[in-house]
Amino acid sequence: MVTFGGTGVMLLGVGVAGVGCALLALVLVRPLGWVSALAIAGLVWSVVVIALVTLVPTSPDTGFVPAETRRPSCSWDIGGPAPEGFWILQSGQRTLNTALFVPSGMLLVVAVARWRLGWVLAPLGLLGLAAYSALIEKTQLELARIDRACDVTDVIDNATGAAFGAVLGVGLVLVLRPWRHRRRTGSARPG
Repeated sequence: MVTFGGTGVMLLGVGVAGVGCALLALVLVRPLGWVSALAIAGLVWSVVVIALVTLVPTSPDTGFVPAETRRPSCSWDIGGPAPEGFWILQSGQRTLNTALFVPSGMLLVVAVARWRLGWVLAPLGLLGLAAYSALIEKTQLELARIDRACDVTDVIDNATGAAFGAVLGVGLVLVLRPWRHRRRTGSARPG
């Protein structure tokens, strides 16, 4: 049986995604400016990191989890049966689930702030992040092999983290002002 998973696989995926997103930022910097380019590439990277952390098995030797033994539905026990936390950060899993989505919420706001429709795109993006969290939980429920648990509390914590990140993003937008960092085209100013 081929094994797949563990922290090494997650870190490799994070690194590969980081290189790809750095290249994306280089492509976007000319038309959008450095603030928006970095925010968009960072948002894409953070969404990929979330997928890696939540969908890659925590151990390469998880083994086979028969579909008959998996839970038939998500846990609706709010605050539910979450274990104490991941070994990297010795905090509760709820704190980790919240913190995982903070960068995405923050970068989302900075990424859309340069456009006039940003005030519409940001709330839609937050809804998209909440839907992404729900999709991850549904995937965890359906794929018994990855040995993860579907928990509605995770969606609540993830959405809370994204909203908290969005508030931080508003502060960053006020400081960075992404609409001012556009590439200037045309002739030079007369001297």
